[in-house]
Order: sequence, then structure tokens, then C-alpha cells
Amino acid sequence: MAVPQHRTSKTRKRLRRTHYKLSIPGMVECPQCHEQKLSHRVCPNCGTYKKRQVLERA
Repeated sequence: MAVPQHRTSKTRKRLRRTHYKLSIPGMVECPQCHEQKLSHRVCPNCGTYKKRQVLERA
């Protein structure tokens, strides 16, 4: 089994992990109400998807 010769410093460890980060979700503008919504999902504000009303909004 491989055993490290020297301890990995905090800087070297953190430099290696710089690519481990969260990405922002794909937000798009709703064509009906112009609010921001997640891509490929029903708009929570107006209830439309692909220019069709799929949810009843009171």
C-alpha cells in the first residue's frame, strides 16, 4: 500500500480541490410572465409549460 512520504499541506490540498464547486442551475425567462424559472419545468408563477396552461392559478 502506498504511504505518503510527507504530509500534504493545506495549500496543496485546497489547490487540488478548487474544481469541486457547485454550479448554478439553468435559469431561463418564462415567455408568458417573464419571471425566472428552472429550465424544462412548469413556471411556478403562472403555471405554464411550452406555452400551455398546465396548472390552475387562483
